[in-house]
Amino acid sequence: FLRMEVGGLLEDCLSAAREEPGSVEISDSVKLKYKCCRESLCEELASLLEEAEQMKWPFVPERWQYKQSISPTDKTNLNDLIGKNLQQLLDLLKSSIMAQEPQTSLAVMFLVDRFLYWIDESRRLLKITKLLNRWYPEQPIAPQLIIRVARVFLNSGKLQKAESILSSLIYRNGTTGCWVYHCDSDKVLVQAVSVQVRGMVLQKLGLWLQAAELIWASLVGYYSLPQPDKKGIGTSLGLLANILVSMSDEDFHSFKTNPDIDFPSLLGNPGSHRLLLAAQAAKMAVVYSQYASLYVLTNVTAQGSCLLLYSFSLACPPSQRVTFLQKAREAFTIGLLTKAEGEPVTSQQELHTFLKAAYSMTVTDKWLDAPKDVVKEAAQACQQALGYFYKYCDSSTQDKDGLSVRIMQQVAKLKQLLGVEPFPNSDKGSFIPDSYRNDKDSSVNFTLEGFSKILERFQKYHASLCEATKSFKETEDKKAKVLTALDTNLDKASRESGTEVFKQKSKSSDSSNMFLSQNVAPTLESTDPLGLSWQKLSFSRSGSLQPSSGVHRSGSGHGASISDQSNIPTESDDDDSFSHSADENHKPKPQNQNSRNSSHPVLKSTIPETPRPLPQCEAIQAETETEVFDEDSMADVNEESKEYLHSQLPLQTSFSSFGESFSSQSSWEKISTGQNSPMCEKVQPGYVLKPRSRSSGSDGSFVIVETPNSESSSSPGGITDHKPLERHDVHSNIKPAANSSPAKLVGCAVSAVQHNSSQRIPDPNATIESSEESSESSYDMVELNENGHQSNEVTSARKAPQNKNTLCYSCLYPSTTAAPEFELSQHDYQALLAGICHECLQRRFYSKTELFQLQKFQTAYNALHLKFSKATGLWTARETCVYIGDLMEMEGKQRRAIWVQFLHQEERLSSYVGKDYLKPKEIRYHLKDVERQMTAQYYVTEFNKSLYDKEVLAQIFYIPSDALLILNGDEIVGCITVEPYMLGQFVKLTNNTGQKEMSVEATKYGLAFGHFTYLFSGRQEVVVDLQGWTTSNGKGLTYLTDPQIHSTRTPTGPSNFGERGLAIFRKEQHGPTCNEICNLLELTPLTLQSHV
Repeated sequence: FLRMEVGGLLEDCLSAAREEPGSVEISDSVKLKYKCCRESLCEELASLLEEAEQMKWPFVPERWQYKQSISPTDKTNLNDLIGKNLQQLLDLLKSSIMAQEPQTSLAVMFLVDRFLYWIDESRRLLKITKLLNRWYPEQPIAPQLIIRVARVFLNSGKLQKAESILSSLIYRNGTTGCWVYHCDSDKVLVQAVSVQVRGMVLQKLGLWLQAAELIWASLVGYYSLPQPDKKGIGTSLGLLANILVSMSDEDFHSFKTNPDIDFPSLLGNPGSHRLLLAAQAAKMAVVYSQYASLYVLTNVTAQGSCLLLYSFSLACPPSQRVTFLQKAREAFTIGLLTKAEGEPVTSQQELHTFLKAAYSMTVTDKWLDAPKDVVKEAAQACQQALGYFYKYCDSSTQDKDGLSVRIMQQVAKLKQLLGVEPFPNSDKGSFIPDSYRNDKDSSVNFTLEGFSKILERFQKYHASLCEATKSFKETEDKKAKVLTALDTNLDKASRESGTEVFKQKSKSSDSSNMFLSQNVAPTLESTDPLGLSWQKLSFSRSGSLQPSSGVHRSGSGHGASISDQSNIPTESDDDDSFSHSADENHKPKPQNQNSRNSSHPVLKSTIPETPRPLPQCEAIQAETETEVFDEDSMADVNEESKEYLHSQLPLQTSFSSFGESFSSQSSWEKISTGQNSPMCEKVQPGYVLKPRSRSSGSDGSFVIVETPNSESSSSPGGITDHKPLERHDVHSNIKPAANSSPAKLVGCAVSAVQHNSSQRIPDPNATIESSEESSESSYDMVELNENGHQSNEVTSARKAPQNKNTLCYSCLYPSTTAAPEFELSQHDYQALLAGICHECLQRRFYSKTELFQLQKFQTAYNALHLKFSKATGLWTARETCVYIGDLMEMEGKQRRAIWVQFLHQEERLSSYVGKDYLKPKEIRYHLKDVERQMTAQYYVTEFNKSLYDKEVLAQIFYIPSDALLILNGDEIVGCITVEPYMLGQFVKLTNNTGQKEMSVEATKYGLAFGHFTYLFSGRQEVVVDLQGWTTSNGKGLTYLTDPQIHSTRTPTGPSNFGERGLAIFRKEQHGPTCNEICNLLELTPLTLQSHV
């Protein structure tokens, strides 16, 4: 029955669960109703319910999942059975809650969990689970539901919480609450699933090698069970295929030569190309999951994507390109036929994958020379469907079923346009052609001992995370270990260190946090709807609701903190380290306020002559611990937020401990000051007040305070050669080479996610010589000569690179014809799809006369999804379709944030955010934004290895950033950058000068990381301006974004201070004395370094 009816029944169950047991006497009619509901179940469901109550399995099994020989009756799926009887089951759930039969209630929720997840209704179910656990803490909760919480956290961007749950289950051998395992193999299964989902977390973070190793570990676990888990194997093989697609060849070599990984036994010849092995893994996944339509669709789409990419790789012989394109087309056809016309699709994941398969089929037919008008019409159908899908993901949308029908109508139209025909299939219960079943199953020798051995490699990490986050607590009688909270609250001192912070107004929540505890009943009531003590500002309500992709379209995550980050301003004209963070249930507009040390947006037509001081506010720190079942941050992930709170909030103040020597800067405007001149309450002489006109989706005009020569922007730097990176010794017991000449790093740039369809705007001043040329122009194309001095010679955009990258298509096969500047030629597509080095890409799209800015929102476009690898210096592209959604109603000094959906995003159920410049910029600015963040990610990966080797209980990650080239036909009309949406407590640890927040424990790890990068780069670079999400004790996990890098390898600019920045880090931010982390890692003291 309809989704709205399901929601209504779940609301009834939720209302019943809110009644405290014992407060109402159970009537005979309630008891009779419960008895009738239970007896009305069919025999199969009654048997499943009884087995669930007996804890017979930790996950509800499919009939075909563990069987070698499949009978016709086994070729069904549990979701079909649940779907047909959902109303009966939900009636039983409500009556059992009212009759105070918690064992039955939790067993019913166990059975319907997966079905409700696939129709995007987990929110209410997990709320009910939380309440029942509160009233009946002695009742066991199935591991499937516990891991469901982790999956929802992963989808919503709460990676710290997801990691906490998963690491606890892995480290504690599956122990959770008072759940009783009937055999040890069930514990192995729980560990295998937990490891698999942890691999998905690392995949989302762009750590392909580490993610692949975890997915491999899960495969060993699934194969080593007494009866191998076909469903688990198929899922992990599909994940592995997607990871191999994104992995660099260098990481792939490390993966397949790992002595703990028996690569040939499963995937065959390790000498085959990475993409062909990925396609093989995906095809195996299809066969393993052939009786489940969603899994077949997912895995054949992955297989087709691998074959499509391989057809454009340097390794593919031109004579075989058509063959591989045809194989890719066959795979997409299989996926598109997993649903008959008119058959309902109710899963967000399934809809997204259908669209990806449809668009990929369109691209494939384009390269197979299908008629251009047909390809164009098919692409338009995909764009129309993606627009519907964006609305579908908005949790405020009521008619999701109607939108689903319209999406699938567009898919059906595409199938007809492209001539998708049925394939031979002799097995009616299967969704794959007979030709796929001819492949022989791999003979593997994976054992439980082998799985245990692999887990031992990760135990140190999981143990440290459990210890750092206090993920487990033992009950009073020591009989059960229970999942509890991940403490993401910062120490109270960090809230009180600023002279001006913000008053938080917390709305009360109607439910308390939940302990998954056997004997410890919860007593803390959270006044924060998120369960996290995020500070909040009282903002006016926003009139528009942002869509949600499995998560609130607003949130407390991806953004600078409300008080913490604002306390440490980045000294940079191009600082744009706003992140999209806010209270998950509130999306405010900025108020008309001005801070004493910071100018702010003026939301009215008149602009005051001078900024007014903001009255000092009081910080209120809620100290409620966050529980695993966080009602609104986890269970409400599909609910639409009403207001949006900007996290790196515009109200940036200076620390009292820093005095008045550092100006505070608004993240919603640009404030340029001299190096030694602090911002005062008055506008300094020489500053120009410029009102910014209202743009589409903007709430009003904004004041831009700037000097005539202070256009804030990331210096584009020179076009440099990119060679494989040299690793420099960082330890004190080995001296670095005296005259080492490190390879050049890729140019550094602010990582920013940008989005929205854009327009190309000619620069009216491009041909005018002027002494008032902006600083961004003065930094354009400036290079360092051999002596380290700036060269004024402007490199030609069309000049061939001096040093060829043997992996770069353009280096190997330079174009012999001059293509229009932003019109993609056949050669351009080939180069972008095969892989192009940073230098060639910059040269190809270099222009000082053509600027881009997003002008049109809520529109779908064709696009190229560009990923950058720091290790190889290569950009690789995939053709995709992107929907430029709504503005997030917040702006940095340079950029604004926008919701984005695109078909080739790494996580289908996750939200993605883009950032776009407020002023028109050249493409290279966006590319350098991505490059800088991926450079920082490269360094932090090496830093983590050192931490792990020294058994330091912390790990730091930079979230990945990609670029999207937005197309109109073959013409580039815009460029944005995108990154995963994150939720959590956002803090700023350091800025890009001398400031640091030492009241946050993670800062000492950040300073050690800066020290490490300085040594690792041969004393030529340091990563600064550290900001992101961390746990309160600084241990465990820290996720960072939007770094700055001081470098002598690239030209100095507004945010890259070059040698001066390195000196500031050595002398002020880090200082002459190392902290305990530096000492533990045996980093060479900075005072002993010879400086470039």
